[in-house]
Amino acid sequence: MVRSNHGPAEGSKVRGWPFVAIALLGLLRAGPARSVPLEVYGHLPQIEDVALSPDGSQIAFVTTAGDDRVIVVGPLADPKSVFRLRVGDQKLRGIGWADNTHLMMRMSATYRSTIPIGGGGFVFFAKTAELSQLQVLDVPAKKATIVPNTNQVGASNGVHWLNAISGNPTVRTLGDHTVLFIRGVDLMLMPALFRLDLNTGVQTLLKQGTESTGGWVIGANGEVVAEEDYFEFQQQRWSVLARLNGNDTMTEVATGHSGIDTPSLLGFGPEPDTLVIEQVEDGANVWRLLSLRDGKVGPPMAEGKALQSPIESNKAHRMIGGVYVDDEPHYVFFDPAIQSKWDGILNAFSGEQVRLLSATDGLTKVVVLVQGARHGYAYYIIDLGTGHAKLLGPAYDGITHPLEVRRITYAAQDGFMVPAYLTLPAGRAEKGLPLVVLPHGGPEARDTAEFDWWSQAIADQGYAVLQPNFRGSTVSRKHLEAGFGEWGRKMQTDLSDGVRYLAKQGIIDPARVCIMGGSYGGYAALAGVTLDPGVYRCAISDAGLSDLRRMLSDKGWGMTQRYLDRFMGVNGRSDPVLDAISPLKHIDRITVPVLLIHGRDDSVVPFEQSQLMYDAMKHAGKDVQLVQLKHEDHWLSHSDTRLQMLQASVQFLRAHNPPD
Repeated sequence: MVRSNHGPAEGSKVRGWPFVAIALLGLLRAGPARSVPLEVYGHLPQIEDVALSPDGSQIAFVTTAGDDRVIVVGPLADPKSVFRLRVGDQKLRGIGWADNTHLMMRMSATYRSTIPIGGGGFVFFAKTAELSQLQVLDVPAKKATIVPNTNQVGASNGVHWLNAISGNPTVRTLGDHTVLFIRGVDLMLMPALFRLDLNTGVQTLLKQGTESTGGWVIGANGEVVAEEDYFEFQQQRWSVLARLNGNDTMTEVATGHSGIDTPSLLGFGPEPDTLVIEQVEDGANVWRLLSLRDGKVGPPMAEGKALQSPIESNKAHRMIGGVYVDDEPHYVFFDPAIQSKWDGILNAFSGEQVRLLSATDGLTKVVVLVQGARHGYAYYIIDLGTGHAKLLGPAYDGITHPLEVRRITYAAQDGFMVPAYLTLPAGRAEKGLPLVVLPHGGPEARDTAEFDWWSQAIADQGYAVLQPNFRGSTVSRKHLEAGFGEWGRKMQTDLSDGVRYLAKQGIIDPARVCIMGGSYGGYAALAGVTLDPGVYRCAISDAGLSDLRRMLSDKGWGMTQRYLDRFMGVNGRSDPVLDAISPLKHIDRITVPVLLIHGRDDSVVPFEQSQLMYDAMKHAGKDVQLVQLKHEDHWLSHSDTRLQMLQASVQFLRAHNPPD
């Protein structure tokens, strides 16, 4: 139930990009401007998803006006030659180049209707689901095609395919052809592997999976070299298969039993003929190399102790470095020459956050997103051959410099150390401020010091905003495991302990505190006024859970239920403890106003969870409001409803916890 607070604001004065050539050591400098209208935060960014083609000659990015989204594509050296592909109000999730002439566009759509299967009249009644889709744009032809093309494959053995994918496509260059390997699904949501030659348009069904198939790894020559399986209904056994020494048959090279934490194949290792496999061992995430020569799994990689995700070369298809996250992402490259280039970029933007978004092989050209006091919050294209950077533009039209995000750490009641982020309103003394506690979704997620539109919008209204990485957050494996069994318990009091810490520092007024959040954060808002009352004077729950037993009935089966059980500290949907930590069962404890906000098309937390809470509070005579977001999903994907959420929240906060 991850609801990211990050997201794509209105903009769209991007008509060819405002390229301004500037030396790396003499970049744009400007002072902060306040305050930013709420409408700016409520709309999707004017620029996002910037991507360079592999040879660095082409660029693509997304721009938005309201909900009208446009992909801008063209030669990097000639902005006047760009063209614009309008995708309208489709939910565009990301773009990326397959080669120098084909751009991949990841979409998603919400499905709620029943789906007919086969020709015998059998119907599978599908619940609301968000299905991912892929389109490939032939840039010279200016033509987009949906893939996989299910009409081309047709029905095989009575199986009908959806125009839907799972995971990211794998791109391979075979001879002079670019080939995509795409995991698709049939009407019963069973996986299959499709092969699409972008040069010829020929598509084939390469592999038919089962309910046990977790995924495939594709070699440099386009062959399936490994497969992950999880036998959910066969004693919870996982298995890794691999083709050793180029053999045609798969060999089981690793197996074991786990209810939740199964191994993951992260891609090809830094050494030839190896794969990186990640496992949870003794409470830590461990990386090991799996040999494709003899099937042996090596000792823990030293790099795996510090890195959280690999960086793979698009050309060599091997791991060339990795990323770890604390306040922001950090990039580590194994090649000293590449690391030196990256360090030079960091030195140019010294003291600011730099996120790597796209790069050519060898880091000859890169796109970075910079956040800081000197350069605001903007995209830059850097040519390391000439030593110059070009400003593509600010991410948001109207935000020159975001508010400062400060890291703090405080002790919970039992001594557990909670890292958190504090955003303060501009131009106000750091004393006796009104506070909004904004816990993240997940709960297996985390906040960072990077730009967050939600917290920035609330802080810009005059509130201090606290974002705690409560136990159960992915700060580290140890931090994550500290949250097991603490849903509604110490995961909750970690939040109010942050309130007490800030009050003791004199930064906030403890009598002027509200709590708000989305998804799990929405649950935490409701739990704050039911399970931990007396701390908050109002609560705002966006897509929050209220009845955990009913939630498990909707979502709980197999690994999904075991995952939730682990955090909730319960044993299935019949456990009486569920009522003890469900806000719906403790309406009588609510003494403050509550605002409920929920998207009607939410496929993660059903709208019913907010409707039940609203009905129960109304029946009990409590102060409650319910705002329905029409045609909105779990992730606040549309500008109009995202703005509606912010406007309703700010109006509610001003009424019940005025900033002045």
